[in-house]
Parts: sequence; structure tokens; C-alpha cells
Amino acid sequence: MSDQSAPLVIVLTGPSGVGKDSVFDRMIERGVPVARPATMTTRAPRPGEEEGVHHYFVTREEFRQNVAARQLLEHAEVYGNSYGVPRKSVRTALDTGRDVVIRVDIQGAKTLHGLLPGAFFICLTADGIDDLRARLLRRSTESAEDIEGRISIAKAEIEEAREFCTMVVNREGRLDDTVDEILRLMDTERVRPGRRTITL
Repeated sequence: MSDQSAPLVIVLTGPSGVGKDSVFDRMIERGVPVARPATMTTRAPRPGEEEGVHHYFVTREEFRQNVAARQLLEHAEVYGNSYGVPRKSVRTALDTGRDVVIRVDIQGAKTLHGLLPGAFFICLTADGIDDLRARLLRRSTESAEDIEGRISIAKAEIEEAREFCTMVVNREGRLDDTVDEILRLMDTERVRPGRRTITL
């Protein structure tokens, strides 16, 4: 039986540079009552990222220790860095009673799809590959060669995500429209008959 009062678990995914963090941050700015479990990564922080808010920034050895201790719900190697979702982070977020948004790459989302059958999967896409390339260039955190590698991977990832995600286009300059669409989808999912409650 569906429990409409139970928090949703939304897995927000999409290719690199599509605006996953921007969408979540805008939801918070608008007062949407959602919690985001901090993920774990071995990459260096980007400007504006906070320890324990966006990610836990760890060494490769610390990451391996968490994997060995089975502290991560899922983990993957992406563009030469390790990423994972700590179980404790998700439990803490669920304990708030708010809807939970887990922000992961598409590899991670695919793994979580098998582990969290009651979660709702949303994949953000750019308004075409040229738009995605322009976003990555503006971010100025990767070389031109790395960007083209990410674009190539993104094409395949998006097709893969279509199999298990609801697709949402995050158009440049229309962040609020994207958030509005996600909120509409969440409202629909909340009252869907047979929706499962997530427990960890």
C-alpha cells in the first residue's frame, strides 16, 4: 500500500555539467523542504562546495576503507575520481522527515535503481549536446580534451538513463522552469498507487 506521508527518495542524475547542483540549490533557495545526503568523493572541491554539504572530500585510501567497511550504498569511478553515497548520509536525510534528493552520476543512478526500487529517478539533460559543451566550457574546471571526453560519454549515458529515469530538460537561463517541472513530477509520484516506502 502506498504511504503518501512517507518521504520521497528522488535520485537526481544526469551527465556532467548539466546543472544537478544548480537545480538542487535553487530548490533550497525557494524553500522546498528537501534534504540532500552528502556524497563522498576523492576529487578536489570546486569553488563554492562545502565539506559535508555537497560532498565529503576524502583521500583514495579513506575511500577504499569506506568501501571495505560497506559504508557506501553505491560507488563508482568517474573521470578518474571515486564517488559514492554513504549509507549514513541517506539515513540521516530520511530521519529529517523531508523528501530526500540523492544527486549522483548516471553510473551511480543505475546501481541505485537496483538497490532502491521505491526511489523516483529523474535525469536532467541539457538542451542539446552543444548546450552541454558550452556549460562545461563555462565551468572552466576541465581541459578541452576532457570536455570532449565527457561529451562522448554523456551521449551514451543519456540513452542508458532513458530506460529507468524520467527525463527533464534543464534549459539554459530557465532554472525555475526546471524546478517547477521537478516539483510537479514529485507531486504526481507522491500520490502514485503502490509507491514503496524507502528503508535502509
